[in-house]
Amino acid sequence: MKQNYLRVVTATLLFGSIGLFVRAIPLPSAVIAFARAVIGAAVLLAAAFLTGQPPRLAAIRRQLLPLALSGAFIGINWILLFEAYRYTTVSIATIAYYTSPVLVVLAAPLVLRESFSAAKLVGVLAAAAGTLLLTGTGGAAGPDPVRGVLLGLGAAVFYAAVILTNKFISGLSGLERTGTQLAFAAITLAPYLLVTRPAPTGRMTAAALLCLAVVGLIHTGFAYLLYFSAMAELPGQTIALLGYLDPLSALLFSALLLRERLAPLQLAGAALVLAGALFGELWQRKRR
Repeated sequence: MKQNYLRVVTATLLFGSIGLFVRAIPLPSAVIAFARAVIGAAVLLAAAFLTGQPPRLAAIRRQLLPLALSGAFIGINWILLFEAYRYTTVSIATIAYYTSPVLVVLAAPLVLRESFSAAKLVGVLAAAAGTLLLTGTGGAAGPDPVRGVLLGLGAAVFYAAVILTNKFISGLSGLERTGTQLAFAAITLAPYLLVTRPAPTGRMTAAALLCLAVVGLIHTGFAYLLYFSAMAELPGQTIALLGYLDPLSALLFSALLLRERLAPLQLAGAALVLAGALFGELWQRKRR
């Protein structure tokens, strides 16, 4: 059991540190997202075969539409998040991105026919107020914090779409589902790259190539393997609560390694966003 906790915590800390490496890669966000999807899908596919669990093509075909949609959403989500890192701090972009649980709560009555309670409304309002505070001046807010927060919110919208779409996927293991989604993310991004032909934003050094490899191999392939290997052994609520180490670790890493500091109002905003998301999630699980 302790090993499963350690796996989830390690994966979550890796997710929280990805912004540090993306910042060091002088490539357009779409290129980084495409490379991450290709490398991550390859790692998960190799892991499936090595563990004696090759993808079941018949089962995947039955879920093809939601898999393709969620894969496309993942690709767009990554582009927007990586762009957010360029305009504001890693910590602010990550906190704005973490409004996705709140967006799921808002969309659930329409998409999943779930009820919307007063308690959920409290969580939504807290997260909305926190998001406004994140755009305040002071601290190391980045070159364009408002644009960065908006991009982070856009990424949250598409991640919420991934979560909701996953509700319609059944009969697949975590490896099968995520590996196929990453493959569809790459397929979605490939035509966009061919049409736009985005140019590098700087010179690709050996260090930048290493960071790109780390993002694909460690932050995607390895982290997802750890996450899914433990998911079946731990309660869903435990997984959800440990997931909050992602934004908290992003705050810590950006402060220690990038010397990014949040102003008092921005810290209050971060606390409101996390509290709103956590409150909504805990209340929903309590009701269930």
